[in-house]
Parts: sequence; structure tokens; C-alpha cells
Amino acid sequence: MPSEFELIARHFTRAPPAGGAVLLGVGDDCALLTPPAGEALAVSTDMLVEGRHFFPGTDPEALGHKALAVNLSDLAAMGARPLGFTLALALPAADEDWVAAFARGLLALADTHAIPLVGGDTTRGPLNLCISVFGSVAPAQALRRDGARPGDEIWVSGELGAARLAVETLNGNADFGALPDAAALRLHRPQPRLGLGLALRGIASAAIDVSDGLLGDLAHILERSGVSAVVDADAVPAGSALASLDRPRRQAFALNGGDDYELCFTAPAGRHQQVIAAAGEAGVPVTRIGRILHGSGLQVVDATGQPLAVASRSFDHFAEP
Repeated sequence: MPSEFELIARHFTRAPPAGGAVLLGVGDDCALLTPPAGEALAVSTDMLVEGRHFFPGTDPEALGHKALAVNLSDLAAMGARPLGFTLALALPAADEDWVAAFARGLLALADTHAIPLVGGDTTRGPLNLCISVFGSVAPAQALRRDGARPGDEIWVSGELGAARLAVETLNGNADFGALPDAAALRLHRPQPRLGLGLALRGIASAAIDVSDGLLGDLAHILERSGVSAVVDADAVPAGSALASLDRPRRQAFALNGGDDYELCFTAPAGRHQQVIAAAGEAGVPVTRIGRILHGSGLQVVDATGQPLAVASRSFDHFAEP
């Protein structure tokens, strides 16, 4: 059985790219990073726990991809450019094949977004993955949650709800039949919208990644910005994998899905065309789904403006599974 250090050396040790932000990577007590002049470090950490954030027996290569993707999604929501990441990994056993597959998925996505692994830790224990990402952004261009203002339009990228369909299906809900490939892909291999986040700098007024459900995540922007909002449920782009569901469940999944890892953001109405241009530059579709208002609270309406009774169902890590 390989030792901790053999696993690290064999699967996770790589020379940092020349000319990048990494002065010192894997192999020392700390990594050394140098953000570009005039930019601040953007730091985020996410933990994935077996049985809570992913199903036991999940393909390790897909798991490696997702573990990094959910963290890169946070950088995207801040409009930050990736610099490096660390990995803390608890394993029930030193399974060489599992680690090799996990590393393939992890490092393939890292290479796609030119973000090097710069350190971390491995230990024995229940399967637990913890990644910290480091990025950089000029403070004035950071897409914070507290910048939404009355009159802003609310936008969302991509499509929503397919990952929740996958979760419901894998949980054995017979109502949903076989798991569509498109839904499984959205659950296991989400695509962080880093290009869109960068393109929206100087255009969007606030942003958040949709990880726990659209309505619940949008509520964080509203609270931090001290505003209210109205959302058109019929405008929210439901994933094509949801086409066979009835309209109420399709809307419920799109509004309260979770695991979408799309961006929800606001921008002044006068920047509407700039948003469209930024989305085109990033190659990511975006949809206007509502507007920011004075006051507090969140109202959901249909295409005719009639209020809908839709409760926010944000993911709770301490709720019963």
C-alpha cells in the first residue's frame, strides 16, 4: 500500500508553470503566491463530504472534476482570475486506482483553467475532499454580493434544474424514471463560468454562484444589498433534461434546484447590451429573469405578472438528508 508521500508525489506533484503567480508550489510548508500588482487575493474554500455532497460510489474521475469546479465557481462569481489551489483529502484507504482516477479528473479541469495545485494534505478517514482556491481581482472590479441597486436587471447564466433531477432520480424517486445523461452530466461535471465572471467585471453590480438553489442564493444578494426583487418564473431557463416534467415541477427544480453552479448576477438596465456582449464573449448564454426593487423580500410571478406561491428551498447542510 503506498504511503501518503508516495501518493502525493505520484499523483499530485507538478512543477508550477513558468512566469505564473506561483513562486513555490507542492513540497514545502507553505506555497508562495504573488497576485498581480494592484489586485487583491480572492480566497474560497469548499468541502465535499461523502453521503452529504455526493453519493457513495461516485466515479472518482467525475468527483475530482466536481471538487475543483465548485470552488472555481466561487472565483467566477467574484470575477476573479485563478492563481492556484490546495487540496486536503481524507481517504478510507490508499486505493491507488481510485486516487489516480480522482487526480485525472481534478488536474484535467485545472489544466483547462490554468490553475496549478500548490499544496495540501492527505490523511486516513471518511472520504472528505476540501479544496481552497486562490484568485486575484482588482478591488474595484470584484463582483460582490452587496452591489445590487433598485432598477438593476437580474440575470442568470446557462440552464437550471437538471442537477436536482439527477439527485431526485439517484435518490430512488420512481416518478422521474431513468436518469437522463444530460442531468447526470450537470450533477457530476458542472462547468465553472470563469470566462463570464471575468467578462462581467465593470458591468455587473453584484453576483453569486447558484449552488444551493436560485431563489435561496439570490436572497443572499438581496440581503447584503438591502433591496428586494421580483423574478419571472416563466423566464427562468429550465434545463432541457426537465422537458418531460410537468410545469410546476419544472419550475420548482429550476427555482430551487441546487448544484447548478451557474451565475446569478445583477446589472443596471442601461448596461443590458453590455451584458449580452459579455455573454457572447464568454460563449455562455444568459437570460434576464427579473429586476431589483426598493424594499425587502423576493416575489415570484408568472409571465403575466401574477404572483406565484413558490417557497425558497435553499440547501441546508445540517438538515436531515
